[in-house]
Amino acid sequence: MDCRPGCAACCIAPSIATPMPGHPQGKPAGVPCANLMADLRCALWQKPERPACCSGLQPSVEMCGDSREQALRWLGVLEEATRP
Repeated sequence: MDCRPGCAACCIAPSIATPMPGHPQGKPAGVPCANLMADLRCALWQKPERPACCSGLQPSVEMCGDSREQALRWLGVLEEATRP
């Protein structure tokens, strides 16, 4: 499955605990990644500094749903369920 153009839910909804470019303390949930460009594409795509947690995340029917809104909701639910 390919990413839905103009979605970027996976660059907004989840938290990232490890330091990364633009987020030296990690990224909080619900905050757009500092590397998210205006066209909702990743500025670090296919670059070595892209975090492993990002490159390892693959789009799926379950995660992405039928719309950006569904993806944001699903990822938000996962974020809540895995909060320490």
